[in-house]
Amino acid sequence: MTELPADFRAFHELFREVYIHWSELYLANLADAEEAVDDAFEQLYLSWSEVLEHENPHAYAWVVVKHRTIDYARARGRRPTVVDQAAFETAALRDAVDPIGELSESMHVYTAIQALPERQHDVIVLQYCLGYSTQETADILGVTPAGVRSTTRYARHRLQRALGLEKEER
Repeated sequence: MTELPADFRAFHELFREVYIHWSELYLANLADAEEAVDDAFEQLYLSWSEVLEHENPHAYAWVVVKHRTIDYARARGRRPTVVDQAAFETAALRDAVDPIGELSESMHVYTAIQALPERQHDVIVLQYCLGYSTQETADILGVTPAGVRSTTRYARHRLQRALGLEKEER
């Protein structure tokens, strides 16, 4: 058996669980998420020297994982389930005085998140649905923390508009 390069092993160690966490949100199945992520890592390993030549290997790997997850969802005849699962797993829903009202509100929020541009969507899902910090999100996406903060700010403004929560200008 061939020994994996140390940098690949370190990358795998750092990001496998994060990628599975994200993939499971979309596939709604841990086994499928693990399989999709492991396939993505296999793809990354087979072209590891080329991956490292990319300007931003973390960003490249993120795209590979996202595409592999989408492929798995399509192959199983499913669409990604972030809206459904996130709404039902919201902590506020479990403790809500008006669960139906809370569910309706959650569905509107998650539908608005789905409509965000890809980078904004990724940042919001990683930070607000999965609970990663700004630094962790930056590391996962291969961007700077300032880039995450800026993207979050734009995404929040877009969500406020979509949900009719904009403050009136005076």
